[in-house]
Amino acid sequence: MKPNYQYPLDLDWTTDEMVRVTTFYSLVEDAYEKGADRANLLAAYSGFKQVVPDKGTERQLGREFEANSGYSIYLVMRAARDTAAKRVKLRVD
Repeated sequence: MKPNYQYPLDLDWTTDEMVRVTTFYSLVEDAYEKGADRANLLAAYSGFKQVVPDKGTERQLGREFEANSGYSIYLVMRAARDTAAKRVKLRVD
C-alpha cells in the first residue's frame, strides 16, 4: 500500500453514496492486506454499482484507485467471483 493516498470520489455524490464507495474501496484494500469476507465484498460492490452504474466511470475510478493505492479493483472482483471460499486474499506483487 502506498502511504497517505486519497480515494477517488466525485464531490457531486451524496454522503450516503460516498460512504458506499469508500466502504467498497476499504474492502478492496482489505482483500490485499488481510483478506476480505467474500459476501461483504460482493455486497459492497453492489452498493458501489448503484452509485457508479456505467462501466466507463467504474474503469476510470478503478484506474485512479490503483494508481493511488497499488490495488486493483478488477483483480479483487475477479477473484471474488471466481472463488467459492469465504475470504478473498490477494498478494501484492
